[in-house]
Amino acid sequence: MHTFIRNTFRGARPLALAGLGLAIASALVTPQTAHASSFQLKEDDAQAMGRAYAGSDSAGGDVAVVANAPAAMSLLQGTYFEADVTAINFGATFNGSAHDVLGQPIGGNNGGNAGTTMPVPAFFFETQLNDKWHVGAGFSVPFGFKTQYDNNWVGRYNAIESKFESLDGTLSASYNVTDNLAIGASAIAQRTSATLTNAINTSSAAVLAGAQQAAAQLGQPLTPQLLKALAPTLTSEIYPLVPPGSDGYAHIQGSSWAWGYQVGALWTIDPQDRIDFNYHSKISHRLTGSADFTIPANFAYLLASTGQSQLFQNTQGTADFTTPATAAISYWHQEDKFGFGADVDYTEWDVFKNLTVNYANPAQPPTTQAFDWHNSWYTSFGGEYYLTDQFTVRGGIGFDTTPTSAPTREARVPDETRKLLSFGIGYKATEHFSINASYAHIFVNRAVVANDVSATEDVLTGTYDDYGNLFALSAIYKF
Repeated sequence: MHTFIRNTFRGARPLALAGLGLAIASALVTPQTAHASSFQLKEDDAQAMGRAYAGSDSAGGDVAVVANAPAAMSLLQGTYFEADVTAINFGATFNGSAHDVLGQPIGGNNGGNAGTTMPVPAFFFETQLNDKWHVGAGFSVPFGFKTQYDNNWVGRYNAIESKFESLDGTLSASYNVTDNLAIGASAIAQRTSATLTNAINTSSAAVLAGAQQAAAQLGQPLTPQLLKALAPTLTSEIYPLVPPGSDGYAHIQGSSWAWGYQVGALWTIDPQDRIDFNYHSKISHRLTGSADFTIPANFAYLLASTGQSQLFQNTQGTADFTTPATAAISYWHQEDKFGFGADVDYTEWDVFKNLTVNYANPAQPPTTQAFDWHNSWYTSFGGEYYLTDQFTVRGGIGFDTTPTSAPTREARVPDETRKLLSFGIGYKATEHFSINASYAHIFVNRAVVANDVSATEDVLTGTYDDYGNLFALSAIYKF
C-alpha cells in the first residue's frame, strides 16, 4: 500500500482542487453583522437609530431618506446636508471543538473574541427645486462586517479574518403628485469588496487525495466506512511526510461595481399620520478576486513529486453574487409634544442559495458551495418626546430574524435572531444646525454551528455568544 499511495497521489484530483475552490468561494463573498440580518447594515441614520429605526422613512426631518426612502424627501423644506457616523462594536465568542477528516481532534484555542469596533460613515445632501420636486445625493454602507479569530484557533481551517463591505452612491428625486401623495426613485452605484483568510489543512488534503485514489482503484465510492478502513494505512504513509499541523495559508480578495435602483411612495393620510412604502432592488455582482496561497515546504515537495505543482498556485477567480432586494413600510403619527411610529422591513435573502466560482487556473474546475439562506424580517416600534423646542429624547425596540440556520451556519457568519433596544437625544442648536446622538444594544440569540465543514473536510461544531453595541452621531445643517 505504501507504493500504491505514493504512485497514485498524482491521479487524485482532489481535494487540493476542492480546497482551492471552496477557499476562494468563501472569501469572495461570504460575509457579519450589526443590527440588520446577516451582514446587512442599517446604521446610516443616528436620528432614526434612537427609535430603533421606527418611523425611519416617515417621521420627517431626516436627510438620510435620500438613500433609504426617496419619496420622503418631500417632507424636507429647503436645502440640507447631513453627516453621520456609527461605531459598531460587536463580539462573537465561540465555544466548541473541531475534528479533521479522520475524526481526530484539531488542537487550538476557541479563537478569542472575533468581534471588532468599526466606524460606518454616511453623508447626504438634499435640495428642494420647487413646490413639486426634490433631489438629493448620498453615500452610505448598506452591507459590511469584519471579524478576526486567533491564528491558531480550532476553526482556523474555516476562517481567520473576514472583511466584507458594500459602498453605495445614491442619486434620488421625489415628486409631489398631490398634496397627500409623493413618489420617489433612486439610481444606485454599489461597490462591493471582500478580504478573507483561512489556514489550509495540508495533511488532510493529502489524506483525502490518497483516499480518493485508493477508492477509485478499488472501484468503490469513498464512503465514511471506506475512509475509516483506509485510515491506518493513509496516516502511516502520509503523516511522516505531511504531519498534522502542517498548515498552509490562503489570502483572498475580490471586488465588483454594480448598479441598482429603488422606488417608493409617501402617503400623508391626514395632518398627523403618514406612511411610506419603499422597494430597493437586488444588485447583481460579478466579483473578480485574487487568491494567494502559502504552503509548507513538505507539502510543496509532495505536490511537485507527484506532478501536482500547479495546485495551490496564486490565481484569479470570479463569482456571481447578489445583494438582496428589500421592501419596507414605515408609519409615523405626530402630536405636538411627541411622535411615534413603526417599521416593517422584508429582505429577500433567498437569492443566496449557493455560490459558484470559476477560475483562471486551468487546473481548477468550477466549484459550488451551498448556503441556503431564507428571507428575513425586521420590525420595530419607537417614538420621541419633545422636552423643549431644542431638546428631543427618543427610544425604541426592534426584532430582527436571521436568514441563516444551524445546518448551514458557519464561522464566517455565526448569525442569529436578535433584539434591539435603543435610546437617543436630539439638540437643535440654531434654526440651521442640529445634532443627534443615539445608543443601541443588540441582544443576540445563541448561535448553533452544527456542521461547518471546511474545504479539507474539517468539521467545526459549537455555539456562539454574540452581542452588539451601536453608538451614532449626526450633524444636520439647513442652508
